Amino acid sequence: MATSRRSFSQEFKVEAVRMVTEGGHSLAQVARDLSIRADMLRRWRRQFEQDPEQAFPGVGQRKARDEEMWQMRRKLERVTAERDILKKALGIVSDRQR
Repeated sequence: MATSRRSFSQEFKVEAVRMVTEGGHSLAQVARDLSIRADMLRRWRRQFEQDPEQAFPGVGQRKARDEEMWQMRRKLERVTAERDILKKALGIVSDRQR
């Protein structure tokens, strides 16, 4: 039997992590109370501790530094392709002049 995957909002994840870190509740208890798996809550806590400001960016969203890296890679690919085209064109022109 197929089960649908649940999704949780950023606010829900942050609040769940805060219940563990600031609320004085155990991770297992919070997971039971919220009907989520403890390992999921543990992963959320780790992500939140690594970058509290940009934790849980959402589906299809990137963190600012990841977005910048992605844009730079795309630009590098484009520039590399342009360079390769120019190299081939120079080779063709050089052969015709001989």
